[in-house]
Amino acid sequence: MNIYPVILTGGAGSRLWPLSREYFPKPLLPLVGDRTLLQESALRLEGLDAVQPPLFVCNEEHRFLVAEQVQEIGQTPTGILLEPEGRNTAPALTIAALALVEKSPEAVMVVMPADHVIPDRERFQGTVAEGIALAEQGFLVTFGIVPDRPETGYGYIRRGQAIDDSPAFAVAQFVEKPDQATAEEYLASGEFLWNSGIFVMRADRWLEEIGRFRPEILAACEQAVAGGRSDIDFCRVGKEAFLSSPSDSIDYAVMEKTDHAAVVPMATEWSDVGAWSAIWDISLRDEQDNVTQGDVLTHEVRGSLILAQDRCVAAVGLEDMVIVETSDAILVAPKDRDQDVKAIVAQLKAADREEHRFHSRVYRPWGDYEGIDLGDRYQVKRLTVKPGASLSLQLHHHRAEHWIVVSGTARVTKGDEVFILTENESTYIPLGTTHRLENPGTIPLEIIEVQSGSYLGEDDIVRFEDVYDRVQ
Repeated sequence: MNIYPVILTGGAGSRLWPLSREYFPKPLLPLVGDRTLLQESALRLEGLDAVQPPLFVCNEEHRFLVAEQVQEIGQTPTGILLEPEGRNTAPALTIAALALVEKSPEAVMVVMPADHVIPDRERFQGTVAEGIALAEQGFLVTFGIVPDRPETGYGYIRRGQAIDDSPAFAVAQFVEKPDQATAEEYLASGEFLWNSGIFVMRADRWLEEIGRFRPEILAACEQAVAGGRSDIDFCRVGKEAFLSSPSDSIDYAVMEKTDHAAVVPMATEWSDVGAWSAIWDISLRDEQDNVTQGDVLTHEVRGSLILAQDRCVAAVGLEDMVIVETSDAILVAPKDRDQDVKAIVAQLKAADREEHRFHSRVYRPWGDYEGIDLGDRYQVKRLTVKPGASLSLQLHHHRAEHWIVVSGTARVTKGDEVFILTENESTYIPLGTTHRLENPGTIPLEIIEVQSGSYLGEDDIVRFEDVYDRVQ
């Protein structure tokens, strides 16, 4: 028997804006401690008997960030499966199961969202081991967090009859997020557990049950996996087939219908980090019950969360507030209204503003770039290119570019020319000229890029060659 952590990295985390953005979502952020939530998830089963390297399922846009973060913690993943577009958790789990049964017919999957916080790894592994024993018998196991308060932000599981010779119960009912009075009734009854969204099951059993209850999802995923291809360290599933799959969750598609669902109570500290108040709940607080990070000054402030990334943030006479500062946005909200941050994100999307998609620093497989200045017909960026990395061979129809090397060494392709630039040297790339920037050195290359032209959007790129397979 081989045990595979299957880590689903699709959470957008819009309630954690402005730190969480569409192209840099909350699993990739170090919200609690030095490691990111994804890295902590990848290490959560380390040391458990028979556990294999994790299998990740992620959005195509996040693939290089996921790969880099996994590499940082010294892991070589079993695989990274790329979804061309999110179709909820049931199709994501199905393509993972199809990939694993080919590798190991008796594979047991421990399915975890990439954005949870579970500090007590030893207790978590002990509870997961109980679930694995049930999964080997054919059960589809989920874990219910033993509640310590009447929480309205989580779904619940009502436990049924005890399963013989195990700590588990049959699943009697999945219920949606309740109102306050109902949550208090759930807590008092002792029959309800928080729905953790963590599962253990054999891959072949999941495929049997998804085929039984949602055969159209299984058929679409089978076609997508069969039509997939390898891309560097990733596996791209067939786009057209995958997008033909209905969108559904693990709970709705199978767990609410199957007669083999079991729930194991998990008595451990757990958070899905669904809003800023959750960060405040699980973080160390000072004598005034505040959580602060960065350059923060306070006077007569209590019970608040204040995070500063780029500037000094000063607060006076506040109580139970959330203040989050980034280089391009500041959020201010009462702590008990933090769920409503999603309304701000909706406004940003409706206005087609970049602040819901990107930070001012945008990460690319070759490095990153950061906007410094923006005018009517010009834009200034700072580019950092990793050692040995290369941008695509490309041209622009609407803008010219001027590159100035700040540090490191650049190899520049400009039309038919190829030449080297070092510190304080520069070159001009006329509009419509084919060009490429590379870092042949052993230290990061930093350049200042000045763009000028009638249109400066990132979609004004025609790629001819690209080591990261981004040529359309």
